[in-house]
Parts: sequence; structure tokens; C-alpha cells
Amino acid sequence: MNLLSINNLSKAYGAKILFNKISFGINYGDKVALVAKNGSGKTTLFKILKGIEIADEGEVVFRKDIIVGFLEQNFAFDESLSIQQLIDTADNKFVRCIRNYDAVIKLSETDSSDQVADKLEMALNEMNLIEAWDYEKNILEILTRLEIKDTSRIISTLSGGQKKRVALALTLINKPNLIIMDEPTNHLDIEMIEWLENYLQDASISILLVTHDRYFLDEVCDRIIEIDNNVLYEYKGNFDYYLEKKAEREQITDAEIDKARNLYRKEVVWVRKMPKARGTKSKSRVDAFYEIEKKAKQKRVEKKVELTVKMERMGSKIVELHHITKNYPNKVILSEPFTYTFIPGEKIGVVGKNGVGKTTLLNIIQGKEAVDSGKVALGDTIIFGYYSQAGMIINNDKRIIEIVRDIADHIPLANGTSLSASQLLTRFNFAPNVQFSYAHTLSGGEKRRLFLLTVLMKNPNFLILDEPTNDLDIVTLQTLEDFLEEFKGCVLIVSHDRYFIDRLVDHTFVLEGDGKVKDFPGNYTEYRNWKSEQKDGPMPVLEIPQILVETKVEEKPVTEVPVKKLSYKLQRELEQLDSDIPQLEKKKLELETLLASGITDFAEIKKMSDELKNISDSLDEKSMRWLEIQEEM
Repeated sequence: MNLLSINNLSKAYGAKILFNKISFGINYGDKVALVAKNGSGKTTLFKILKGIEIADEGEVVFRKDIIVGFLEQNFAFDESLSIQQLIDTADNKFVRCIRNYDAVIKLSETDSSDQVADKLEMALNEMNLIEAWDYEKNILEILTRLEIKDTSRIISTLSGGQKKRVALALTLINKPNLIIMDEPTNHLDIEMIEWLENYLQDASISILLVTHDRYFLDEVCDRIIEIDNNVLYEYKGNFDYYLEKKAEREQITDAEIDKARNLYRKEVVWVRKMPKARGTKSKSRVDAFYEIEKKAKQKRVEKKVELTVKMERMGSKIVELHHITKNYPNKVILSEPFTYTFIPGEKIGVVGKNGVGKTTLLNIIQGKEAVDSGKVALGDTIIFGYYSQAGMIINNDKRIIEIVRDIADHIPLANGTSLSASQLLTRFNFAPNVQFSYAHTLSGGEKRRLFLLTVLMKNPNFLILDEPTNDLDIVTLQTLEDFLEEFKGCVLIVSHDRYFIDRLVDHTFVLEGDGKVKDFPGNYTEYRNWKSEQKDGPMPVLEIPQILVETKVEEKPVTEVPVKKLSYKLQRELEQLDSDIPQLEKKKLELETLLASGITDFAEIKKMSDELKNISDSLDEKSMRWLEIQEEM
């Protein structure tokens, strides 16, 4: 049974095309994840489905007799109402059925006619058919699981995370046949996410969702659709299968583009020499030429972003926590004295339910918040990079490049070189022609990516990441994971994304509530497994490695390897490459400098951006050939 059909849907904002003639459908029981880079139109697609925005072309068709639930990233409530009032104003088949049943019961108290008796029987059958008797119980379970305890609270008094949980609760309470969800796990703690996974696995619920949480995606969804370069692709399988098939598709696409470019170079000569009065025999070849030209001018698969920033030197003393406690009048954070000495290079996860004090602990470690007792000692060389949940305060009237230049014009890298603000933005997938756009044009995920860039620009040696995965696309997350794995400084991570935290951390601070913090020697999944198997047993002890003393290594004599002589042809080619590559690098630097100089003319920016891309492609090709020749020496 088809619940939703999307046919040839297109949407663009000016010159920026989000998606072009995409089509897909959701059938009964389907659980589909939508993945795409930030700024590719995921949220816009959801707004079109809800009717908030209009597509440029195409159609969206919902089955008429179904209930559709929408969970948006930016939800709007009447801030003056209480949670209970929002629940009471719900209009769904359960509420209507209960109201009808109550009305017939009331009528039957004064009218015992056969007609009323028939109405009562019909109302009773409907209550049984849709199991409306359990409606109140289901509401209570959902509210309890999402830790919404006081339903008398006014919406305006709630935090952003609490509002998100209320929005999720209201969506689930209506028991929709199809749920369309945008980042449902944001602002949920890990236990809530695990409950939501089990809830959504119900075969009667059909789902279309955007999520960055790869464990959640694998547990809930059986199909993945991707918007990439305005085109939609479908994959039936889990996230690992999607990655495998996506890589295969990109390899094939690159090979096809290379083949088309080679053929195009030959055919373009023939087309230019072709007489105007050529007979019809050549028409098919001309038509084929235009198809080859279209393929040859396609974008190659974008290279993965490389995060390489300089880390300030870290001394032997990092951060030491000596018997610290911290409590508020109405909240216990650290009642038992907590002691810990950070060592270079370690990566620690911080987990616990919402409200137990994870963010407070991060602030204490940075010296932003005073402790009640004990001492926090910071090393003289420590530079914190704090990626907070709240994000950065962005002046929407500033251009993206200006926001970065306000911090620094040039950023030193780990290899001793430096990048301009424009070059760094390009590395973070902000194309040169986008850098001069105003901040208000960025999507939520793009703003988070910009925030991450500004944190790393300060060359920290102790990174503190508070829910870094919220609103970041999966591509950016994978890049961040690769960077953090190689990062030589300390990393402290608060995250509800179990995949992210499992991949990176060496051990975990578990905030158990009631002011207790335990240090578990493993990642979150290992902690959960231990907890389920050893409920009453003692927690394993973390074995902290001894800091190794630098020893002098005896230098061995280097054996000279005989150099193979190149042929005359290869030698000439190598000499030409040695001449071409520096010229291309110089030209590339000149264009990047011009683009970063504050040019505002869009046509000029586009022209230089296109030229920069051509030079970069040529430089890549020549550099690879130079390496190939070097390997033959």
C-alpha cells in the first residue's frame, strides 16, 4: 500500500539547485533514511512535504486516509500553553473516538431507545478496533520515557532540548501511519534513543527520516535514499552497505567521466573541422558528441575534506582535578569528591542522562565554573577548543569569509605551511563562490560546520566537544572522526551518537546521577554490555599507561639505494612537469588570493572559481604523473 509518492520534484534558490526531478515512494511498513550533505535540501524537502514551501516542479501525493506526523528541527508552539494543554488539543482518531464514546454514554443515561443502543454498540466496537482504551496509557508511557514529568509547565519556560522532546512526544501520541522526522535523536540522551529505536521498529509505522546517528539508522531503517549533486540514489540495506555501494558508484562515475573527457578531446577536433554542409550520415555522431560533452563536463566526485590544523605544544601538566565537588541548591552534580589527572593524547567520552551535569563538568574542567571544594589545576600550555551545544553567535548580516577573517587572515597548519581564510573555508566544503554569501543563507548544518572551523582555527591542544554531531551531515562527521583519531592532544566528548563515541574514546566518564561519576575503561557499548551482564559487580579498573621516558635510539647507517635511470622520453616529461607544476601552483595561489581579497562581483567570482577548479584538476593530474615517474626511478 503506497502512502507517499514524490514524482519529478525539483527545487532551486536562484542559481543554487537543491534537487532536480527526484522521484521516490514510501509504502506501508517502509522505514527510509534520507542522507545528504548539509545544504543539499533535506530540510527544504521536508518543508515541501508539509506544505510550508512549494516545489518548482513535480508533485507530492499522500494517501488520503492516513495520519501523517511531522517532527521538524525548528518547531513552532503556542508558547503560552502548557504541555498538558497541547496534549488535550490534539485532534486524532483516538481523541475523536473517545469523545464520541463519551457522548453516546452520556446520551444513553437519559435515552434507552434501540437507536441509542445501536450507537453505543458501534462506538464500543470502534474503541475496540483502534484500541482507544490504551490511549491514556500510551501517552503516559511516551511522556515517562522522554522524561516529561510535569505537564503543567508552560512551553515558554522550557529549554530547547525540552521543547524538542515535547514535539517528539506530541508526534508519537497521535499514532501516525507515516512519520516524517528531521534529526529525531537531537537533544535525546542515549537511553531515550534506545527506547525510540524499539518504538519505531513497530511494523505498522512507516518512516521517512533524516539522521546523522548511524546506529539509530541501522536499527530503524531498511532503505537509504541519498541526494547527491541534485540527483537521488536509492540503496536497500544498512549504512555499511550504503557506503560500499556509494563508493562503487563514485568509482564508476569517475571512470566514465575520464573516458568521456578523453573521447571529447578527440571528437571536439572533428566537430570543429566538420563542414557546415555535412550530410545526414554524421548527425548521429554529432548527437553523440553533445552527450559526450555533457558527460565530460560533469563534476568529478569531490575529494574528502582534510582537517589539518596546527596544535600548540602541550606541556607535561595538562588538567588535574583534585577531590572536586559541585552542587546547586536544587541540583546535585558532584557530591562524591572526584579526582582525575589527564594524560597527553587520551580521548574520553562523557555519558549520562539529560540534566545530570555533563555540561557543568566541561565548564569546571575549563575553569569557567568554580567548584564547591577541591582544586582544578590547569597546565600553562593548555589551549582549549570548546565546541558547545549552543553553537556560535553568528551575525547573519556578515559574509561567511568576514566571520573567519575576524578570527585570523592566515591559519598555520601542522606541516609548517599556512592557509588563507578563503583556502581554509574551501577545505571545509565552502566553495569560493559561497564564501561571499551572507551567513543567514546557511543551513543549520552549515552553520555548525562553520562553528567547527572557527574552533579548530585557534589551534587548541585540548578539544572539548559538547554534542558535536547535532546537525552535522554524515560526510562531515566521518571527516571529523578521522581528524580526531589522529589528533595528538586531549579530547573530551559528550555525545548521544553511540557510533561516534564508540569509534573514538579510550574510556568513559559515566555520570550515574546523585552526584556520582565513574571512570569506565572502555567505550559506551562496552559499558552497556558490562552493565547488563554485571549489574551487581564492581566496575573494572582503568589501567592508565605509564608516560614513557624518551630514550635515545641508536642511529643505524643508511644504506644507499641505487637510482634507476629514466628513459630519455620520461626524463623530458619529468623536466616538463617540474616546470609546469610550480607555475600552476603559483597561478592557483594568485587566484585564491584574489578570491579572498573581497571581490563582490558575482560574475567575476564565478569566472575565477571555474578557472581555479580547472587549474586544481590539472595540478592534481600532473602531480600524480610526477609521482608515477618518481616510482620508476
